[in-house]
Amino acid sequence: MQYDTLIRNALVIDGSNTPGYRADVAMLNGRIERIGDLHDARATEEIDAAGRVLAPGFIDVHTHDDTVVIRQPEMLPKLSQGVTTVIVGNCGISASPVSLKGNPPDPMNLLGTAAAFVYPRFSDYRAAVEAANTTLNVAALVGHTALRSNHLDDLFRTATPDEIAAMREQLRDSLEHGALGLSTGLAYASAFNASTDEVKQLTEELTAFGAVYTTHLRSEFEPVLEAMDEAFSIGRHSQSPVIISHLKCAGVGNWGRSPQLLAALEEAAKTQHVGCDCYPYAASSSTLDLKQVTDAHRITITWSTPHPHVSGRDLIDIAAEWNVPLLEAAKRLQPAGAVYYGMDEADVRKILAHPLSMVGSDGLPEDPFPHPRLWGAFPRVLGHFSRDVGLFPLHTAVHKMTGLSAARFGLKARGEIREGYWADLVLFNPATVRDVADFHDPQRAAQGIDGVWVNGVLSYRDGQANGRREGRFLARDGDLREGFN
Repeated sequence: MQYDTLIRNALVIDGSNTPGYRADVAMLNGRIERIGDLHDARATEEIDAAGRVLAPGFIDVHTHDDTVVIRQPEMLPKLSQGVTTVIVGNCGISASPVSLKGNPPDPMNLLGTAAAFVYPRFSDYRAAVEAANTTLNVAALVGHTALRSNHLDDLFRTATPDEIAAMREQLRDSLEHGALGLSTGLAYASAFNASTDEVKQLTEELTAFGAVYTTHLRSEFEPVLEAMDEAFSIGRHSQSPVIISHLKCAGVGNWGRSPQLLAALEEAAKTQHVGCDCYPYAASSSTLDLKQVTDAHRITITWSTPHPHVSGRDLIDIAAEWNVPLLEAAKRLQPAGAVYYGMDEADVRKILAHPLSMVGSDGLPEDPFPHPRLWGAFPRVLGHFSRDVGLFPLHTAVHKMTGLSAARFGLKARGEIREGYWADLVLFNPATVRDVADFHDPQRAAQGIDGVWVNGVLSYRDGQANGRREGRFLARDGDLREGFN
């Protein structure tokens, strides 16, 4: 038999959290056809891995790539680090279903200007992704704040019964067209006043579909345990899996509390389906939130609509130049984005190492001066945290970015290297792979990523994208609760 592609002499780390093994891997018609000793086999394209690692393509479970996958379908920041699938619609903000009446409210503006929101139904967004012929696979959540912006004239209150009914109808329609579930961003002002009951009523639509509830918690600061309890309560109400987005101990007063958070996660996992994602950095990034303005740690401005020239500068320096207090400077910069150096490295490591945590970049592709996680999150886990720090073995690092993620989000026949699975693959050098993007120069491709295949098509090789775009829209497939067993 003539295969399409044959990768010889690879160290296969298959995504199942087991150590690697030496094998050849053959692809045919977009799928993994055979694994083993294939010395007699032939293929149209043959590659000698020379002992480098062949892993499943990385699944970025926490992105804000909703509109950029359509407008910039080459997706180089993700492709260059070995990502083959992105999950969009996180933190309560999604590109669909959305019908704006003006400019997108904060934080929906993280996805672009009003011109980017042209998908009044989820099915419109799905069709646009398919038509864009994007490089990566895309699966999508529906954002709670997006739904609120469609039906509430005032986002700073909880919804009425009629508004909840209208939101439920849109959510149900989205689930019927393949949405993974519902996401919330209850920490943001545009959703903070939504009652727990409002969210519970919405998640009742998830039950019949076996869809997932993901949440940017109501607080990641001192009340974080109470916010986790709220999330678990919502999941119990709808019998839905709960994934806590970018679990962290935010704010200096919260440092050192990661054992408490992880104990709460473990306790909940005894009786319901729960998990979390995290990014491998001790700094966060979002819109500039006046509630988070402090002199206790560094804050860098990433963008500002009224003062675009300050991008990349620290808030404290801007305030000193203007001779005003920090809060006044922040108000003058609005609307704006920021990087907050508000976490402790020890907490980041504990959460990242925990068996219930997956890796998500939370990168912001619209930022002119983005957090380096947009370009570096996945190689940072492989190089810095696994190889250099020794936080976990390489096969565990890979599992947290592939097999675990695919199971949690029901991405069938993806996330592992198995015969019959889709050939989403990344070839990397375990000795040299590393993130190069940093807080001073954040838009730089990783080193050591030698090849990336999406649905069997080589799309990135030796540091260069080749323009081949074989990504697909991945509709929810089955009951996502099954991936938590």
